[in-house]
Amino acid sequence: MTSQNMTSRQLRPVAQLFRVAVTALVLAVTLAATGCSLLPSDATSLETTGSAPTVGSTAAAKAPQSQSDADVLAAKVKVSLTKLGNATKSPNREQMTAAMVEAGASKEKVEVSIDNTPTGLAVDAIEAAAPMARQCIIGQVRDGKASIAVLPLLASGRCFVGDQH
Repeated sequence: MTSQNMTSRQLRPVAQLFRVAVTALVLAVTLAATGCSLLPSDATSLETTGSAPTVGSTAAAKAPQSQSDADVLAAKVKVSLTKLGNATKSPNREQMTAAMVEAGASKEKVEVSIDNTPTGLAVDAIEAAAPMARQCIIGQVRDGKASIAVLPLLASGRCFVGDQH
C-alpha cells in the first residue's frame, strides 16, 4: 500500500504512536537536563554497616559546618538504630519506636512500618520516621544494618503514606 492510498483513518494509530514517543522523549530529556533522580543523593542519605561513624569518615566529612535540628536528630537516630541493629537483625515496631524516642524523636509523632506481612511472615526491613522542621528523618533496619535518610515532609504533614502510628 502506498502513502497515497492510506486514508486518514489508517494514519491515526501512527499519529498516536508518534505523540506517545515524543512525549516520552521530552520527559526523558527533561529529567536528564534537570538532574532528577529517584534515589537520594549522598548529602541526604547516610548508611552504616553496624558501627557509628568516625571523625574521619566520609559521612562526617560531608557534614555542613552548621547542622540543622533535622541533621542533629538524624545523627542521633543513626546511632540509636545502629545500636538496635547490632542487638537484633530484625527488630519489631516497639523496638523501632523505642530507638527513635531514645534518639530524641517525639513518641506521638513517630511513624513505624509494619513488622509482619498480612500472612504473618516477618518483613525483610522495618522503617521508622519522625518529622522535624518540614523534613522527615527516616531510619531503616535490614539484616541488622541501619540506613538513614532525610527527606521532605509530605503534603499531609506526615512522613509515610497511610497511617503507621
